[in-house]
Amino acid sequence: MTELLQLAARLAREYLDGLDARPVAPTAAAIEALAQLRTPLPEGPTDAAAVLAQLDAIGSPATVASAGGRFFGFVTGSSLPVAVGASWLATAWDQNAALFTMSPIAVALERVVLEWLRQLLAIPEGSVGALVTGGTMASFTALAAARRSVLARVGWNVDDDGLFGAPPITVIVGDEVHVAVIKALGLLGLGRARVVRVPADAQGRMRASELGRIDGPTIVCTQAGNVNSGACDPVGAICDAAHARDAWVHVDGAFGLWAAAAPARAALVDGAERADSWAVDAHKWLNVPYDSGVAFVRDGAALRGAMSVIAPYLTAGGPPEPCHATPEMSRRARAVEIWAALRTLGRAGIAELVERCCVHAAHFAERMRTAGFDVLNDVVLNQVLVSFGDDARTDAVVAAVQREGTLWCGPTVWHGRHAMRISVSSWVTSDADVERAADAIINVAKQ
Repeated sequence: MTELLQLAARLAREYLDGLDARPVAPTAAAIEALAQLRTPLPEGPTDAAAVLAQLDAIGSPATVASAGGRFFGFVTGSSLPVAVGASWLATAWDQNAALFTMSPIAVALERVVLEWLRQLLAIPEGSVGALVTGGTMASFTALAAARRSVLARVGWNVDDDGLFGAPPITVIVGDEVHVAVIKALGLLGLGRARVVRVPADAQGRMRASELGRIDGPTIVCTQAGNVNSGACDPVGAICDAAHARDAWVHVDGAFGLWAAAAPARAALVDGAERADSWAVDAHKWLNVPYDSGVAFVRDGAALRGAMSVIAPYLTAGGPPEPCHATPEMSRRARAVEIWAALRTLGRAGIAELVERCCVHAAHFAERMRTAGFDVLNDVVLNQVLVSFGDDARTDAVVAAVQREGTLWCGPTVWHGRHAMRISVSSWVTSDADVERAADAIINVAKQ
């Protein structure tokens, strides 16, 4: 065991040490080598050290270097060193965080980090949190509580009776709603296509003035951090209109809600604290390993009612157990890495990390404008949209940048125009990384 873990640690360290010298995207040869893994199931055992060596030899070159400083796609952070170490320890512990009796440490840490995150993100006191796999499941969890609550107000018990014959629920979203919310609505039986879409402004913010009439059981899904522009909906104004008609307001704040932790950016999410539920991802701006989604619900009874399980072998009494607030029962100890990151950075360190990424994004925008390219959004957070001319030319530049390998960022479509989307979310990204990446983009584009 000791020798095997030492080997794994050495291979992991060598992988991380080599990130800066390799292309961000894997080479064609590395991808082709994956075919070596497609073998029949071995009939007998294989030496464990040889297995790890093969995994490293074939797998490491075929990874995307998203743990490095020049990956700017998909709003993806890296993992802080302390979070990597904590993840290794958590894996060695191999705990099930469903119940306190199954893992006192896992549940104790979960209670601590949920309270720390609640304070950090300006979530109202008394709100109940849940650690889940990611942003989609965070919205799913919160919206399950919302579904339960708005139907209970009109006398329908969705937990026992389901949606067959239930009063219809109106779901209102902004025109720039993220696909994760739409997926969660589909999983909840609320429909992906039957949502009511509210027009958005030029930066993708829902127009509160066009919310329309709210009548009957209603859930309004708002957004903190548009995945293209970084803009945040006016959640406070939306809450004014929605709460006056007894509607539930949910905030999809996967990355944008972290603005609340940075004093210079907190005004962007003013009013979000007045919502009824929130979804956020710790693997984005907190820079902890996957999977680390977080849901918060103001009405803890609604969340626990939607998620609770009853069985003779499940312990009762004492503080509420995590399995009564999350979709899963068997679940890894997700709080370990989050606790390590929060404990290491503290409030000031998290604020600095968020602000540094935003400053990097602004510098990217300045470099692109100076080079003569169009920046399509107001750069208020960590997102930058760049057009290099017509759609075909922009697509060609994005593809060429990906092939060139210095950095990786992806394409998007924004208000009918094709664009490169640069997302700065990693603690690793330095001023030198930004300059090197910007130089590569400009050189490729000018060629």
